[in-house]
Amino acid sequence: MKKVYMIFTGGTISMTIDDVSHSVKPALSANEIMKSLFYSELYKELEVIEFSEIPSPSMSPEMMFEISKLIKKIISENDPAGFVVVHGTDTLEETAFFLDVVCNTKIPIVVTGSMKSSSELGFDGVNNLMSSILVAKSTNSHNRGVLVVMNDQINAASEVTKSNTLSLDTFKSLDYGPLGIVDNREVIYHRKATVKRNKLEVNNIVSDVYLLKAYSGSDSLLIDYLVDNGAKGIVIEALGRGNVPPKMISGIEKAINNNIPIIITSRCPSGRVLDSYGYIGGGKYLSDMKAIMATSLNGQKARILLIIALNISSDYKFLRGLFTY
Repeated sequence: MKKVYMIFTGGTISMTIDDVSHSVKPALSANEIMKSLFYSELYKELEVIEFSEIPSPSMSPEMMFEISKLIKKIISENDPAGFVVVHGTDTLEETAFFLDVVCNTKIPIVVTGSMKSSSELGFDGVNNLMSSILVAKSTNSHNRGVLVVMNDQINAASEVTKSNTLSLDTFKSLDYGPLGIVDNREVIYHRKATVKRNKLEVNNIVSDVYLLKAYSGSDSLLIDYLVDNGAKGIVIEALGRGNVPPKMISGIEKAINNNIPIIITSRCPSGRVLDSYGYIGGGKYLSDMKAIMATSLNGQKARILLIIALNISSDYKFLRGLFTY
């Protein structure tokens, strides 16, 4: 019997409200969480792996890489039906996107978590686990890349983002909508992913890549600091379609002259960047300087892709081909 491998990393799903501090803290092991599914007919088809017990902000690219190696090892040694990675929601989309880029497999990989702890009314963890297992087991989930399943919605890792700090339906593909849904234990797909999915094979990662946000009056101070202190790459969440204040230009130019790639995304939650504007600091001005437009990726995903890509090459044409389409 093919199994679904449940890789637990921690997050709110493993937390309860502490009676002393009255705050939410890690408390439950993977097996304690899985007790809620003990009487499900799916339970015997699951293999539980406790990778870590950390809150989502503690997740790092290095740990994401270790998860990807674990998945590849299981695939090479077994014949899994699929994977469910249980994760805190704060950085869930980054881990999901990382796995989407480096795990080149048709086998479903699903990432899920919960917005509420098990101590709270309306705890969504059990439902999200059940829906994710069903999606991972479905043959219709093959060749769709890494999927994020929350609140009975199925989204592509390449498209989804956390859109709200509290809502149970926080994970949304703002420009495209969900790929499908889980309804009455049935996995239903409406479309395929729209955003291009890059597949890269790496043996290690270098994570000295930084994310900055542009704002009215922002200058080159932080860019200069990063260049002077060994940054390997910089992603800038620019204004609107991909524009920055003129005072940032000297820093961007300095980075590019030092062979440090500059990737341009937008601080807007929806819409793509495009080198439309030719004024000083406009997107066309930046692309002429050889800054690279990350067409449809948000800042956090662009950083993850750059972290992975720089372990292959820092060549401008190579990077531009990954980010721009």
